[in-house]
Amino acid sequence: MKASFLSTLLSAASAANGAVLWDGRFNDFSSSKDLNTWSWSNQVGPYQYYIHGSGSVDKYINLSPDYKNPADTVSKQGAKFTLDSTAFWNGQNMRRTELIPQTKAAIASGKVFYHFSIMRKDNNAPSVNHEHQICFFESHFTELKYGWISGEQGTSNPNLQWMTNQKSQWKVEWKAGEWHNVAYEIDFSGNKVGFWHSTGGDPLKQVVAPVSVSTSSNGADWHLGVLELPRSGYNWGTEDFYFSGVYIENGAITTAIGGREYTVPSVYA
Repeated sequence: MKASFLSTLLSAASAANGAVLWDGRFNDFSSSKDLNTWSWSNQVGPYQYYIHGSGSVDKYINLSPDYKNPADTVSKQGAKFTLDSTAFWNGQNMRRTELIPQTKAAIASGKVFYHFSIMRKDNNAPSVNHEHQICFFESHFTELKYGWISGEQGTSNPNLQWMTNQKSQWKVEWKAGEWHNVAYEIDFSGNKVGFWHSTGGDPLKQVVAPVSVSTSSNGADWHLGVLELPRSGYNWGTEDFYFSGVYIENGAITTAIGGREYTVPSVYA
């Protein structure tokens, strides 16, 4: 078999199988202080770190093997994101701790899958009385939400919900200690989004078939983390959110928790 023909076959197979376009699994971080390496004048590493409070990075993000989904054997560690009394960014009245992918990879074109796992604990539990916007795009065409949402009846909501254009498409009670594995199936060409989900170590399954949305993104506006809105009559408390297995891929979806190894060169800067 000629080398050129073999190369063509391998390239075609790679395209069919897809690849990890961007890897945010914290495997190359010694601690969250590595996030400080990034700045607007030094755009290096896998994440942009600028949406946070006025304190040091370890007030808002910490890394540990104890913070990842135990079923995820690809990730070496997970991340704990914290909202505390200082977690106000840029003079806003909402609390925010968020990271944004730093990459030139094509994460906002064609059909891609945005993967992550999320968990909470009883200690520093997120409030059921406040709206939390989780892992969202600027236009909020797809995101998770937790807690009471403006306009709802009652005063609290214990559900984790998947939303498209502010409409709930799926929900489940968010119990402490249970990992929820998520993939947004985003077809930027077809303007559709589907939802894949599982718990613990179970493989992902499509639980909501793609729905029509306006898939607006410039490739630098997906927020890994949490924005919490204020609410009159309800105080802030310290809240922790745990994230694991964060990456973006194209091709056929990887349903195994934690995903596949990074098989293409990093494109961060």
